[in-house]
Amino acid sequence: MKLFKLIGVLLLALFIFWIDLPENFSLNFQLGSKKIHFIVNPLHIKTNLFGIPIDKRFTTKLGLDLQGGSHLVFQADTSKLKGGDIEDALNSARDIIEKRVNFFGVSEPTIQTLKSGNQNRIVVDLPGISDVENAVRLIGATAQLSFKEVASNEAKVALNKDTGLTGKDVKKASVTFSQQNGKPEVALAFSPRGTKLFGEITQRNVGKPVGIFIDRFLVSAPTVQQPILDGNAVITGNFTIEEAKQLAIAINSGALPVPIQLIEQRNIGPTLGASEVRKSLSAGIVGLVAVMAFMILYYRKLGFIAGIALCIYGFISFAIFRSIPVVLTLSGVAGFLLSIGMAVDANILIFERIKEELRARRDFDTAIRLGFGHAIDAIKDANFTTLIVAFILFNPLNWDFFPQFGLVRGFALTLAIGVGTSLFTGVFITRRLIKALYKKPGKII
Repeated sequence: MKLFKLIGVLLLALFIFWIDLPENFSLNFQLGSKKIHFIVNPLHIKTNLFGIPIDKRFTTKLGLDLQGGSHLVFQADTSKLKGGDIEDALNSARDIIEKRVNFFGVSEPTIQTLKSGNQNRIVVDLPGISDVENAVRLIGATAQLSFKEVASNEAKVALNKDTGLTGKDVKKASVTFSQQNGKPEVALAFSPRGTKLFGEITQRNVGKPVGIFIDRFLVSAPTVQQPILDGNAVITGNFTIEEAKQLAIAINSGALPVPIQLIEQRNIGPTLGASEVRKSLSAGIVGLVAVMAFMILYYRKLGFIAGIALCIYGFISFAIFRSIPVVLTLSGVAGFLLSIGMAVDANILIFERIKEELRARRDFDTAIRLGFGHAIDAIKDANFTTLIVAFILFNPLNWDFFPQFGLVRGFALTLAIGVGTSLFTGVFITRRLIKALYKKPGKII
Protein backbone atom coordinates (compact mmCIF):
# COMPACT_ATOMS: atom_id res chain seq x y z
CA MET A 1 0.00 0.00 0.00
CA LYS A 2 2.85 2.41 0.84
CA LEU A 3 4.48 1.61 -2.48
CA PHE A 4 1.28 2.48 -4.36
CA LYS A 5 0.98 5.74 -2.42
CA LEU A 6 4.58 6.60 -3.21
CA ILE A 7 4.06 5.87 -6.92
CA GLY A 8 0.87 7.96 -6.90
CA VAL A 9 2.63 10.90 -5.26
CA LEU A 10 5.53 10.71 -7.73
CA LEU A 11 3.17 10.60 -10.72
CA LEU A 12 1.22 13.57 -9.35
CA ALA A 13 4.46 15.49 -8.78
CA LEU A 14 5.58 14.71 -12.34
CA PHE A 15 2.22 15.88 -13.70
CA ILE A 16 2.42 19.16 -11.75
CA PHE A 17 6.02 19.69 -12.90
CA TRP A 18 4.98 19.12 -16.53
CA ILE A 19 2.18 21.66 -16.21
CA ASP A 20 4.62 24.22 -14.77
CA LEU A 21 7.20 23.86 -17.54
CA PRO A 22 7.69 27.06 -19.56
CA GLU A 23 6.61 27.06 -23.18
CA ASN A 24 9.12 25.43 -25.55
CA PHE A 25 11.27 24.31 -22.63
CA SER A 26 14.55 22.98 -23.97
CA LEU A 27 17.36 21.11 -22.26
CA ASN A 28 20.90 20.72 -23.60
CA PHE A 29 23.58 18.63 -21.99
CA GLN A 30 26.45 16.40 -22.95
CA LEU A 31 26.67 12.76 -21.95
CA GLY A 32 30.14 11.52 -22.71
CA SER A 33 30.80 12.31 -26.34
CA LYS A 34 27.14 12.70 -27.20
CA LYS A 35 25.26 15.98 -27.12
CA ILE A 36 21.66 15.59 -26.05
CA HIS A 37 19.04 18.18 -26.91
CA PHE A 38 15.31 17.86 -26.45
CA ILE A 39 12.32 20.18 -26.22
CA VAL A 40 9.34 19.65 -23.93
CA ASN A 41 6.19 21.42 -25.09
CA PRO A 42 3.49 22.55 -22.63
CA LEU A 43 1.05 19.86 -21.60
CA HIS A 44 -1.78 19.52 -24.10
CA ILE A 45 -4.65 17.09 -23.49
CA LYS A 46 -6.81 16.34 -26.51
CA THR A 47 -9.18 13.43 -26.15
CA ASN A 48 -12.82 12.38 -26.13
CA LEU A 49 -14.38 11.41 -22.81
CA PHE A 50 -17.83 9.79 -22.89
CA GLY A 51 -18.54 11.53 -26.20
CA ILE A 52 -17.41 14.92 -24.87
CA PRO A 53 -14.45 16.38 -26.77
CA ILE A 54 -11.70 17.70 -24.50
CA ASP A 55 -9.04 20.06 -25.81
CA LYS A 56 -7.04 21.55 -22.94
CA ARG A 57 -3.75 23.45 -23.15
CA PHE A 58 -1.84 24.26 -19.98
CA THR A 59 -0.25 27.62 -20.75
CA THR A 60 0.22 30.86 -18.87
CA LYS A 61 -2.34 33.51 -19.80
CA LEU A 62 -1.38 37.13 -19.23
CA GLY A 63 -3.67 40.12 -18.80
CA LEU A 64 -3.74 43.40 -20.66
CA ASP A 65 -1.11 45.04 -18.48
CA LEU A 66 1.39 42.23 -19.04
CA GLN A 67 0.97 41.30 -22.69
CA GLY A 68 -0.64 44.39 -24.19
CA GLY A 69 -3.88 44.62 -26.13
CA SER A 70 -6.57 47.15 -26.90
CA HIS A 71 -8.60 49.56 -24.80
CA LEU A 72 -11.97 50.40 -26.39
CA VAL A 73 -14.59 52.89 -25.23
CA PHE A 74 -18.12 52.74 -26.67
CA GLN A 75 -20.74 55.47 -26.37
CA ALA A 76 -24.22 54.08 -25.64
CA ASP A 77 -27.22 55.89 -27.12
CA THR A 78 -29.84 55.80 -24.36
CA SER A 79 -31.88 58.76 -25.60
CA LYS A 80 -34.88 56.58 -26.46
CA LEU A 81 -34.96 54.83 -23.09
CA LYS A 82 -36.79 55.84 -19.95
CA GLY A 83 -34.73 56.69 -16.90
CA GLY A 84 -35.53 53.48 -15.06
CA ASP A 85 -34.63 51.29 -18.04
CA ILE A 86 -31.19 52.77 -18.78
CA GLU A 87 -29.26 50.85 -16.13
CA ASP A 88 -30.86 47.52 -17.07
CA ALA A 89 -30.16 48.15 -20.77
CA LEU A 90 -26.51 49.04 -20.09
CA ASN A 91 -25.99 45.96 -17.92
CA SER A 92 -27.61 43.78 -20.57
CA ALA A 93 -25.38 45.34 -23.26
CA ARG A 94 -22.33 44.71 -21.11
CA ASP A 95 -23.26 41.04 -20.67
CA ILE A 96 -23.88 40.58 -24.40
CA ILE A 97 -20.55 42.23 -25.29
CA GLU A 98 -18.80 39.94 -22.82
CA LYS A 99 -20.37 36.90 -24.51
CA ARG A 100 -19.28 38.15 -27.93
CA VAL A 101 -15.74 38.80 -26.75
CA ASN A 102 -15.55 35.37 -25.12
CA PHE A 103 -16.77 33.72 -28.33
CA PHE A 104 -14.11 35.72 -30.17
CA GLY A 105 -11.47 33.96 -28.09
CA VAL A 106 -10.18 36.77 -25.86
CA SER A 107 -9.00 35.60 -22.44
CA GLU A 108 -10.30 37.44 -19.37
CA PRO A 109 -11.64 40.63 -20.96
CA THR A 110 -12.45 43.53 -18.66
CA ILE A 111 -15.85 45.01 -19.51
CA GLN A 112 -17.48 47.70 -17.41
CA THR A 113 -20.05 50.45 -17.68
CA LEU A 114 -19.12 54.04 -16.85
CA LYS A 115 -21.11 57.26 -16.54
CA SER A 116 -19.42 60.49 -17.62
CA GLY A 117 -21.78 63.41 -17.00
CA ASN A 118 -24.92 62.60 -18.98
CA GLN A 119 -23.09 60.13 -21.17
CA ASN A 120 -23.18 56.36 -20.66
CA ARG A 121 -20.18 54.40 -21.83
CA ILE A 122 -19.00 50.81 -22.01
CA VAL A 123 -15.26 50.23 -21.60
CA VAL A 124 -13.76 47.05 -23.07
CA ASP A 125 -10.17 45.89 -22.48
CA LEU A 126 -9.01 43.10 -24.81
CA PRO A 127 -5.71 41.53 -23.71
CA GLY A 128 -3.58 40.08 -26.49
CA ILE A 129 -6.07 40.79 -29.29
CA SER A 130 -4.44 41.18 -32.70
CA ASP A 131 -7.38 41.82 -35.05
CA VAL A 132 -8.87 44.86 -33.32
CA GLU A 133 -11.02 46.05 -36.23
CA ASN A 134 -12.70 42.67 -36.49
CA ALA A 135 -13.36 42.64 -32.74
CA VAL A 136 -14.84 46.15 -32.89
CA ARG A 137 -17.24 45.12 -35.66
CA LEU A 138 -18.26 42.04 -33.71
CA ILE A 139 -18.78 43.92 -30.44
CA GLY A 140 -20.85 46.71 -31.99
CA ALA A 141 -23.03 44.57 -34.24
CA THR A 142 -26.73 44.50 -33.36
CA ALA A 143 -27.15 41.08 -34.99
CA GLN A 144 -30.94 40.97 -35.11
CA LEU A 145 -31.93 37.76 -36.79
CA SER A 146 -35.31 37.52 -38.48
CA PHE A 147 -37.13 35.21 -40.88
CA LYS A 148 -39.41 36.60 -43.59
CA GLU A 149 -41.65 35.12 -46.25
CA VAL A 150 -43.34 36.42 -49.39
CA ALA A 151 -46.33 38.62 -48.67
CA SER A 152 -48.51 37.09 -51.41
CA ASN A 153 -48.38 34.80 -54.42
CA GLU A 154 -48.11 37.82 -56.72
CA ALA A 155 -44.97 39.10 -54.96
CA LYS A 156 -42.87 35.96 -55.23
CA VAL A 157 -39.54 37.73 -54.81
CA ALA A 158 -40.50 40.28 -52.18
CA LEU A 159 -39.52 38.75 -48.84
CA ASN A 160 -41.14 41.38 -46.67
CA LYS A 161 -43.62 39.61 -44.46
CA ASP A 162 -42.48 39.07 -40.89
CA THR A 163 -43.07 35.58 -39.60
CA GLY A 164 -42.60 36.30 -35.91
CA LEU A 165 -39.57 34.02 -35.82
CA THR A 166 -36.50 35.91 -34.55
CA GLY A 167 -33.08 35.28 -33.05
CA LYS A 168 -34.68 34.89 -29.61
CA ASP A 169 -36.16 31.61 -30.84
CA VAL A 170 -32.77 30.21 -31.85
CA LYS A 171 -31.32 28.00 -29.12
CA LYS A 172 -27.89 27.59 -30.67
CA ALA A 173 -25.95 28.44 -33.81
CA SER A 174 -22.84 26.50 -34.81
CA VAL A 175 -20.53 26.16 -37.82
CA THR A 176 -20.89 22.98 -39.84
CA PHE A 177 -19.87 21.88 -43.32
CA SER A 178 -22.11 20.86 -46.19
CA GLN A 179 -22.05 17.19 -47.06
CA GLN A 180 -22.64 18.06 -50.72
CA ASN A 181 -19.89 20.61 -51.41
CA GLY A 182 -17.95 20.89 -48.16
CA LYS A 183 -18.65 24.62 -47.77
CA PRO A 184 -19.15 26.16 -44.33
CA GLU A 185 -22.70 26.56 -43.11
CA VAL A 186 -24.34 27.87 -39.96
CA ALA A 187 -26.55 25.26 -38.31
CA LEU A 188 -29.49 26.52 -36.27
CA ALA A 189 -31.22 24.68 -33.46
CA PHE A 190 -34.52 26.24 -32.42
CA SER A 191 -36.21 26.47 -29.04
CA PRO A 192 -39.55 24.69 -28.56
CA ARG A 193 -41.41 27.85 -29.58
CA GLY A 194 -39.04 28.37 -32.50
CA THR A 195 -39.46 24.75 -33.60
CA LYS A 196 -43.22 25.20 -33.74
CA LEU A 197 -43.02 28.51 -35.63
CA PHE A 198 -40.39 27.26 -38.06
CA GLY A 199 -42.41 24.13 -38.73
CA GLU A 200 -45.49 26.24 -39.57
CA ILE A 201 -43.39 28.54 -41.79
CA THR A 202 -41.90 25.69 -43.80
CA GLN A 203 -45.28 23.94 -44.11
CA ARG A 204 -46.93 26.91 -45.78
CA ASN A 205 -43.90 27.81 -47.90
CA VAL A 206 -43.05 24.54 -49.62
CA GLY A 207 -41.58 25.45 -52.99
CA LYS A 208 -41.14 29.08 -51.92
CA PRO A 209 -38.15 30.97 -50.52
CA VAL A 210 -37.84 31.95 -46.88
CA GLY A 211 -35.53 34.86 -46.24
CA ILE A 212 -33.06 34.85 -43.38
CA PHE A 213 -32.04 38.39 -42.45
CA ILE A 214 -29.36 39.80 -40.18
CA ASP A 215 -29.99 43.45 -39.36
CA ARG A 216 -32.35 43.78 -42.35
CA PHE A 217 -29.69 42.41 -44.70
CA LEU A 218 -30.59 39.25 -46.58
CA VAL A 219 -28.15 36.50 -45.69
CA SER A 220 -29.81 33.57 -47.41
CA ALA A 221 -33.12 32.80 -49.10
CA PRO A 222 -33.31 29.03 -49.41
CA THR A 223 -36.27 27.45 -51.11
CA VAL A 224 -38.22 25.18 -48.80
CA GLN A 225 -38.15 21.65 -50.21
CA GLN A 226 -40.22 20.06 -47.48
CA PRO A 227 -41.59 20.93 -44.03
CA ILE A 228 -38.91 21.00 -41.32
CA LEU A 229 -40.50 19.96 -38.07
CA ASP A 230 -37.54 18.87 -35.94
CA GLY A 231 -36.27 22.38 -35.18
CA ASN A 232 -32.98 22.08 -37.06
CA ALA A 233 -31.98 24.14 -40.10
CA VAL A 234 -28.89 25.55 -41.79
CA ILE A 235 -27.98 28.94 -43.25
CA THR A 236 -26.13 28.37 -46.48
CA GLY A 237 -24.20 30.82 -48.60
CA ASN A 238 -20.77 31.55 -49.95
CA PHE A 239 -19.29 31.81 -46.48
CA THR A 240 -15.67 31.55 -45.57
CA ILE A 241 -15.00 29.66 -42.34
CA GLU A 242 -14.31 32.93 -40.53
CA GLU A 243 -17.52 34.55 -41.85
CA ALA A 244 -19.56 31.53 -40.79
CA LYS A 245 -17.92 31.59 -37.36
CA GLN A 246 -18.68 35.28 -36.82
CA LEU A 247 -22.27 34.84 -38.00
CA ALA A 248 -22.72 32.02 -35.47
CA ILE A 249 -21.17 34.18 -32.75
CA ALA A 250 -23.47 37.10 -33.54
CA ILE A 251 -26.58 34.90 -33.52
CA ASN A 252 -25.60 33.17 -30.28
CA SER A 253 -24.94 36.42 -28.46
CA GLY A 254 -28.19 38.10 -29.45
CA ALA A 255 -28.96 41.73 -30.15
CA LEU A 256 -27.66 44.71 -28.22
CA PRO A 257 -30.48 46.54 -26.40
CA VAL A 258 -28.94 49.98 -27.16
CA PRO A 259 -26.95 51.29 -30.14
CA ILE A 260 -23.27 51.84 -29.36
CA GLN A 261 -20.54 53.77 -31.16
CA LEU A 262 -16.78 53.48 -30.78
CA ILE A 263 -15.40 56.81 -29.53
CA GLU A 264 -11.93 55.82 -28.30
CA GLN A 265 -9.41 53.13 -29.14
CA ARG A 266 -5.95 52.79 -27.65
CA ASN A 267 -3.44 50.06 -28.32
CA ILE A 268 -1.56 49.23 -25.13
CA GLY A 269 1.92 47.80 -25.50
CA PRO A 270 3.30 45.24 -23.05
CA THR A 271 6.56 47.17 -22.45
CA LEU A 272 5.43 48.77 -19.19
CA GLY A 273 3.80 45.55 -18.04
CA ALA A 274 6.91 43.50 -18.86
CA SER A 275 9.07 45.94 -16.90
CA GLU A 276 6.73 45.92 -13.94
CA VAL A 277 6.37 42.15 -13.87
CA ARG A 278 10.16 41.78 -13.88
CA LYS A 279 10.33 44.11 -10.91
CA SER A 280 7.51 42.22 -9.20
CA LEU A 281 9.18 38.87 -9.80
CA SER A 282 12.50 40.25 -8.56
CA ALA A 283 10.83 41.59 -5.44
CA GLY A 284 9.03 38.29 -4.93
CA ILE A 285 12.24 36.26 -5.33
CA VAL A 286 14.18 38.54 -2.96
CA GLY A 287 11.36 38.41 -0.42
CA LEU A 288 11.06 34.64 -0.70
CA VAL A 289 14.80 34.11 -0.28
CA ALA A 290 14.82 36.47 2.73
CA VAL A 291 11.91 34.64 4.34
CA MET A 292 13.48 31.23 3.73
CA ALA A 293 16.82 32.45 5.10
CA PHE A 294 15.10 33.71 8.25
CA MET A 295 13.21 30.46 8.67
CA ILE A 296 16.38 28.40 8.31
CA LEU A 297 18.40 30.60 10.70
CA TYR A 298 15.67 30.69 13.34
CA TYR A 299 14.17 27.21 13.05
CA ARG A 300 17.20 25.38 11.61
CA LYS A 301 16.11 22.02 10.21
CA LEU A 302 12.42 22.83 10.54
CA GLY A 303 13.02 26.05 8.64
CA PHE A 304 14.73 24.12 5.84
CA ILE A 305 11.72 21.80 5.67
CA ALA A 306 9.43 24.85 5.57
CA GLY A 307 11.45 26.15 2.60
CA ILE A 308 10.88 22.88 0.75
CA ALA A 309 7.16 23.05 1.54
CA LEU A 310 7.08 26.64 0.32
CA CYS A 311 8.62 25.63 -3.03
CA ILE A 312 6.08 22.82 -3.36
CA TYR A 313 3.36 25.34 -2.58
CA GLY A 314 4.62 27.57 -5.42
CA PHE A 315 4.64 24.70 -7.93
CA ILE A 316 1.11 23.61 -6.98
CA SER A 317 -0.27 27.16 -7.11
CA PHE A 318 1.25 27.85 -10.51
CA ALA A 319 -0.13 24.55 -11.83
CA ILE A 320 -3.61 25.58 -10.64
CA PHE A 321 -3.20 28.98 -12.33
CA ARG A 322 -2.42 27.24 -15.62
CA SER A 323 -5.12 24.58 -15.24
CA ILE A 324 -8.14 26.87 -14.65
CA PRO A 325 -6.61 28.99 -16.36
CA VAL A 326 -6.09 32.18 -14.33
CA VAL A 327 -5.24 35.27 -16.38
CA LEU A 328 -2.31 36.84 -14.55
CA THR A 329 -2.22 40.60 -14.15
CA LEU A 330 -0.02 42.71 -11.89
CA SER A 331 -2.78 42.69 -9.29
CA GLY A 332 -3.00 38.90 -9.61
CA VAL A 333 0.74 38.57 -9.05
CA ALA A 334 0.35 40.77 -5.95
CA GLY A 335 -2.38 38.45 -4.65
CA PHE A 336 -0.12 35.44 -5.16
CA LEU A 337 2.80 37.10 -3.35
CA LEU A 338 0.50 38.00 -0.46
CA SER A 339 -0.62 34.38 -0.22
CA ILE A 340 3.04 33.36 0.20
CA GLY A 341 3.02 35.35 3.43
CA MET A 342 -0.03 33.38 4.55
CA ALA A 343 1.84 30.14 3.82
CA VAL A 344 4.79 31.27 5.94
CA ASP A 345 2.45 32.27 8.77
CA ALA A 346 1.00 28.76 8.83
CA ASN A 347 4.46 27.21 9.18
CA ILE A 348 5.42 29.61 11.96
CA LEU A 349 2.26 28.80 13.92
CA ILE A 350 2.94 25.08 13.55
CA PHE A 351 6.61 25.33 14.57
CA GLU A 352 5.89 27.50 17.61
CA ARG A 353 3.25 25.06 18.79
CA ILE A 354 5.70 22.18 18.36
CA LYS A 355 8.32 24.09 20.35
CA GLU A 356 5.81 24.64 23.16
CA GLU A 357 5.08 20.92 23.33
CA LEU A 358 8.77 20.05 23.33
CA ARG A 359 9.39 22.53 26.15
CA ALA A 360 6.64 20.73 28.08
CA ARG A 361 8.85 17.59 27.81
CA ARG A 362 6.63 15.80 25.34
CA ASP A 363 8.25 13.16 23.20
CA PHE A 364 8.89 14.17 19.62
CA ASP A 365 6.02 12.26 17.97
CA THR A 366 3.55 13.58 20.55
CA ALA A 367 4.87 17.11 20.15
CA ILE A 368 4.35 16.91 16.37
CA ARG A 369 0.82 15.58 16.76
CA LEU A 370 -0.24 18.06 19.44
CA GLY A 371 1.57 20.97 17.80
CA PHE A 372 -0.27 20.46 14.53
CA GLY A 373 -3.54 19.86 16.35
CA HIS A 374 -3.29 23.12 18.33
CA ALA A 375 -2.09 25.17 15.36
CA ILE A 376 -4.72 23.98 12.92
CA ASP A 377 -7.57 25.93 14.57
CA ALA A 378 -5.71 29.24 14.31
CA ILE A 379 -4.62 28.46 10.74
CA LYS A 380 -8.17 27.60 9.67
CA ASP A 381 -9.61 30.75 11.26
CA ALA A 382 -7.00 33.00 9.62
CA ASN A 383 -7.38 31.39 6.20
CA PHE A 384 -11.17 31.29 6.38
CA THR A 385 -11.27 35.02 7.16
CA THR A 386 -9.00 35.75 4.20
CA LEU A 387 -11.13 33.57 1.92
CA ILE A 388 -14.25 35.55 2.95
CA VAL A 389 -12.48 38.79 2.00
CA ALA A 390 -11.39 37.23 -1.33
CA PHE A 391 -14.99 36.14 -1.99
CA ILE A 392 -16.23 39.68 -1.38
CA LEU A 393 -13.58 41.17 -3.65
CA PHE A 394 -14.23 38.61 -6.41
CA ASN A 395 -17.98 39.23 -6.15
CA PRO A 396 -19.13 36.20 -8.16
CA LEU A 397 -22.79 37.24 -7.88
CA ASN A 398 -22.09 40.71 -9.34
CA TRP A 399 -23.66 42.59 -6.45
CA ASP A 400 -23.64 46.32 -7.18
CA PHE A 401 -22.41 47.27 -3.71
CA PHE A 402 -19.22 45.16 -4.10
CA PRO A 403 -16.33 45.63 -6.57
CA GLN A 404 -17.01 44.50 -10.13
CA PHE A 405 -13.71 45.25 -11.83
CA GLY A 406 -11.42 42.70 -13.45
CA LEU A 407 -8.19 43.80 -11.72
CA VAL A 408 -9.75 43.50 -8.26
CA ARG A 409 -11.18 40.13 -9.17
CA GLY A 410 -7.80 38.94 -10.44
CA PHE A 411 -6.22 39.86 -7.11
CA ALA A 412 -9.00 38.10 -5.19
CA LEU A 413 -8.81 34.93 -7.31
CA THR A 414 -5.04 34.43 -7.01
CA LEU A 415 -5.21 35.26 -3.31
CA ALA A 416 -7.96 32.69 -2.72
CA ILE A 417 -6.13 29.99 -4.69
CA GLY A 418 -2.89 30.77 -2.85
CA VAL A 419 -4.55 30.69 0.57
CA GLY A 420 -6.30 27.39 -0.19
CA THR A 421 -3.06 25.87 -1.44
CA SER A 422 -1.09 27.17 1.56
CA LEU A 423 -3.62 25.55 3.89
CA PHE A 424 -3.07 22.23 2.11
CA THR A 425 0.72 22.43 2.04
CA GLY A 426 1.01 23.78 5.60
CA VAL A 427 -1.14 21.11 7.18
CA PHE A 428 -0.50 18.03 5.05
CA ILE A 429 2.78 18.39 3.18
CA THR A 430 4.78 20.10 5.96
CA ARG A 431 3.67 17.46 8.45
CA ARG A 432 4.74 14.59 6.22
CA LEU A 433 8.03 16.27 5.39
CA ILE A 434 8.78 16.65 9.10
CA LYS A 435 8.05 12.99 9.76
CA ALA A 436 10.12 11.89 6.77
CA LEU A 437 13.12 14.22 7.08
CA TYR A 438 13.30 15.42 10.67
CA LYS A 439 14.45 12.93 13.24
CA LYS A 440 14.05 13.20 16.96
CA PRO A 441 16.18 16.13 18.12
CA GLY A 442 18.76 15.76 20.84
CA LYS A 443 17.60 18.94 22.55
CA ILE A 444 14.62 21.22 22.72
CA ILE A 445 14.46 23.57 19.73
